[in-house]
Amino acid sequence: MDTRPTGDRPAAPTSGQRTLMLTLATLGFALNFWAWALISPLATRFKDTLGLSSFQQSLLVAVPVIVGSLGRIPVGALTDRYGGRVMFPLVSAATIVPVLYLGLVGHSSLTELLVGGFFLGIGGTSFAIGVPFVNGWFPPERRGTAIGVFGAGMGGTAISALTTVNLVKSHGVATPFVLTAIVLAVYAVVALVLLRDAPGRAVPTEPLARRLGGTLRLRVTWQASALYAVAFGGYVAFSVYLPTYLKTAYGLQQADAANRMAGFVLLAVLMRPVGGWLSDRTSPVRVLGWALAVVAAGALLQGFTPPLAPLGTAAFLTMAAALGTGSGATFALVALVAPANRVGSVTGVVGAAGGLGGFVPPLALGALYGSYHSYAAGLVALTVVAVAAAVFTATRVRRAVQA
Repeated sequence: MDTRPTGDRPAAPTSGQRTLMLTLATLGFALNFWAWALISPLATRFKDTLGLSSFQQSLLVAVPVIVGSLGRIPVGALTDRYGGRVMFPLVSAATIVPVLYLGLVGHSSLTELLVGGFFLGIGGTSFAIGVPFVNGWFPPERRGTAIGVFGAGMGGTAISALTTVNLVKSHGVATPFVLTAIVLAVYAVVALVLLRDAPGRAVPTEPLARRLGGTLRLRVTWQASALYAVAFGGYVAFSVYLPTYLKTAYGLQQADAANRMAGFVLLAVLMRPVGGWLSDRTSPVRVLGWALAVVAAGALLQGFTPPLAPLGTAAFLTMAAALGTGSGATFALVALVAPANRVGSVTGVVGAAGGLGGFVPPLALGALYGSYHSYAAGLVALTVVAVAAAVFTATRVRRAVQA
């Protein structure tokens, strides 16, 4: 119970304040993710112009993703300490530097691109800022929905996918990078002026290393990391590999396969807030359990490579919806169980697990197809992993939440 005199207690935030903070955080997340994804659409172009091997092309795409995923761990911990009001403008401003470097001078060799891509990973850490920031502004019964809405900002990668190549063709390589840098600069100024941390925010006093150590000892950190590696990792894997899969398994043209991938991504993004909303009204454990079961069913069906219309399309869209829902429910679970002053630290570790989890399935699918000339084994493996995650959710995670 708060025993402070009434005048010393922070005023309860209004609905308008909460909406403004959620909007600014979601916008910042989307814009930084737009910057984070600038290299991927141009990877084929760089491969041709610089004579890169397939491995070098993959490395070029992977570096910002790996840095952005692992960087969420310290950035989440720093957000616990300094708040989103400091971290959002800081990360947005810092991301401008590699964006301009890549667009203006850093795209004439593989080394330059890798250096720029490494620092471009800073933009990918913004997810670990927004979750604790939004979490502080909303009461427990609304956090799942709010964090789910914030999570839809991952659609910023779609902005890059839809605009980067066309801008380069029309106006040159520098154009999408300069445009993104300008937008980030405007956002950094707006965020610096308008963002406010939630009243009464819990500020940890422990040193960073000790807080990270304490976070890694929390049961929710590892449970949510495992679940997010499956849910968000599955989304990342399909968003990266689906065009290759559709072209190989069904003989689709590249443009048709890319459009279908865009539909998969869009549905997953739209379902993420739904996952948070459902978690608020039932429980994140229940939502996760059902979402993972649906993923397992969709993967099993697709393992037989059914006709693309209608069964194959239905299987992939069902999996997209379930993976988006499960991703939203995972952070509803974090908001429910994690200590208030460690939400950022936990988010950083869980976010890193999800990002890294997206690298294993494409590698496995490619290797298995190379060995057996079929994707069935890879999709059956996904089925097994999803079933195991659903059982884990219904047993160990459920008991942890009820404890």
